[in-house]
Amino acid sequence: MDPVAISRKLVEDLRGAQFAPPISHVYQPLEYAWEPYARYLEQFGFRRPRQVLMIGMNPGPWGMGQNGVPFGAMSMVRDWMGIEAPVGKPETEHPKRQVQGFECSREEVSGSRLWGWAKERFQTPQAFFERFFVYNYCPLLILEESGRNRTPPKLRKAEKEQVLPACDRALRRIVEYFEPHFVVGVGNYAERRIKAALKNSSFEPTIGRVLHPSPASPKANRGWAPQAEAELMELGIELPSRG
Repeated sequence: MDPVAISRKLVEDLRGAQFAPPISHVYQPLEYAWEPYARYLEQFGFRRPRQVLMIGMNPGPWGMGQNGVPFGAMSMVRDWMGIEAPVGKPETEHPKRQVQGFECSREEVSGSRLWGWAKERFQTPQAFFERFFVYNYCPLLILEESGRNRTPPKLRKAEKEQVLPACDRALRRIVEYFEPHFVVGVGNYAERRIKAALKNSSFEPTIGRVLHPSPASPKANRGWAPQAEAELMELGIELPSRG
């Protein structure tokens, strides 16, 4: 299966999952924002093998939740990657988390940090994606009544049982497709899911992690990029020199 087929199958497998209060809305960006996500895959997601596969956790409301691209800070998706396409709406929309697609004026901080680092270090998206690819483990944006983003590790057991097996299968297929030397979790949770998904896989890449770029992390707020670069290099991943 190629990344398009893997993503479509994951959407199908997650359809109908049930969530209890305080969760009130569940968005599936790979449905209503499929068009820009498909362009992301078409432009950057088919060449293989890939040296490094970076795995995020799930969409943020101002990034992938708006445009379908993992860590999708709007300016980086539109202006650096050159991706812009129509975006629809989720079936039911939270009044505090409206989907505006490429009209959204807010920037996802995590995405600005991750893609901003890629732009600074690699200059062009072609140079970055020659060696790297970025994928999100769970494509669901799960919102509480307050509008707060409920992340996968905070789901109840019954909810995890509906979500994690499908996400594990898709991640395993993505890894088998790209045959990376390194699979790097962006944050601790992503690293744990990588290890769980690949536990019985015949493919054995080096697994590691980098600090998550979330503004909720005091450590990330003290300069995410240098810390992430140090972690990548400690794993044995060489980076191009600046300038």
